[in-house]
Amino acid sequence: MRLNQYIAHHSKYSRREADKLIAQGKVSINKEIIKDFSYQVDDKVKVYVNGKCLRKSEEYTVIVYNKPKGELVSKKDDRGRRTIYESLPKRFAHFIPVGRLDFASEGLLLLSDDARVVTKLMESKMERIYLLKLSGKIQEEVFEAMENGLSLQDARAGGHKESKIQSMEFAPFLGYWVLKNSTRYSKIKVAINEGKNRELRRFFAHFGLEILDLKRISYGFVSLNNLPTQKVRFLERGEYNKLHRFMEED
Repeated sequence: MRLNQYIAHHSKYSRREADKLIAQGKVSINKEIIKDFSYQVDDKVKVYVNGKCLRKSEEYTVIVYNKPKGELVSKKDDRGRRTIYESLPKRFAHFIPVGRLDFASEGLLLLSDDARVVTKLMESKMERIYLLKLSGKIQEEVFEAMENGLSLQDARAGGHKESKIQSMEFAPFLGYWVLKNSTRYSKIKVAINEGKNRELRRFFAHFGLEILDLKRISYGFVSLNNLPTQKVRFLERGEYNKLHRFMEED
């Protein structure tokens, strides 16, 4: 973990405040002053700020945010678009998102104040469930690809124009449930366990289907349920119990 991240996650300081402390020579490791923000640290070292040793925190907080369309999962945007941090209460300004939902997507977004939790959730094979509205009828070849997986040498359709991703491997979906299938539009609920860049948009674009609406309704053991758009809730006790067990797994 980068030194400025470590300080932000194990103290009251924000990432920006940590940068200032490092620049001012107020941070040391093994009695050596470190002025490199990106210096890599692990839990075995002792980091001192203003002469005080930072204690590793075993407590962490995870929140659920119902992201609306038209918000970026980012701290800021050079094009001036609204970000989730403009909607989140200020006390969550230092929370880190678990993965991404693109600008045109909505639904469940997990955030935590602990980088270990974020990383483990992101890298997990937890089931993610999405509700999709598609621009046309779902043909048999699409069902076959969902069941068997798909390998595309050219997966640019459905991605951003500036994306450097050319090819993509799509694992078989964990499940799907067709809610409506017509030539005008279709609705389907899908379950996958990956979170690649615009994965679902690229998958369906290969078959000439544009995703008109995309909403994530669950991530592993956490569901969106009736949480209103642009609102936040903390994990419930049962969800925290499952998270604690998950964090203890190898």
